[in-house]
Amino acid sequence: MPNAFILDDQHIPERHRLTQAQEGFTAPASEEIIQKVAERVRERNIEVVVVDDGEQARNLVLERLPKGAEVYSGKSKTLQDAGIFEAVQDTSSYDALRPRLYKMDRQTQAREMRKLIAGPDFMLGSVNAVTEEGVLVAASASASQLGPYASTAGKVILVVGSQKIVPDLETALRRIRQYVLPWEDAQVRKVISSGSFVGKVLIVEREWISGRMTVILVRKPIGI
Repeated sequence: MPNAFILDDQHIPERHRLTQAQEGFTAPASEEIIQKVAERVRERNIEVVVVDDGEQARNLVLERLPKGAEVYSGKSKTLQDAGIFEAVQDTSSYDALRPRLYKMDRQTQAREMRKLIAGPDFMLGSVNAVTEEGVLVAASASASQLGPYASTAGKVILVVGSQKIVPDLETALRRIRQYVLPWEDAQVRKVISSGSFVGKVLIVEREWISGRMTVILVRKPIGI
């Protein structure tokens, strides 16, 4: 795909050199655009609920998780900002997979760990961009969340701030490379020296199973 993974601006035509806010990288989308995108996503067999802020998103997610549900979540900044990530680690309310993983040994139980998170009943997370035509785009270094998003989780709930709405797929990929990756790389370098990278990209054009995937679209910017 041409120009899919450009890290700097030197090869981008002048007419495409917009600020991050102008491209939708940080600024909230208008209500008109939000409603348009919600409708386009619904046409792709994905449920969409529009909420005002992270608190409403958190309440909606927790309402949809049955007591004792098996749940796994990507360590998404969106989920963290909304208080969802912390809430779903409560082992008294859910069969939370992350606390179980923390107790396992990567050296001796790698296979068990891999299988445990491959197909959770509920997978929570976010995406890095959504186009105005309703295409969802998520990138990852390890890609551990992408398999469950794509097909192996029972149900998927994605919380997405409206600042992630972009005009098209080209801009979505540019958002990942020029805005999300530098932030993620800086976070990873606080822990390990090698940093982060774009390992795999998932593009969701349509969902096969009705009712499997839900996007909670948040009017206020949330996450990165």
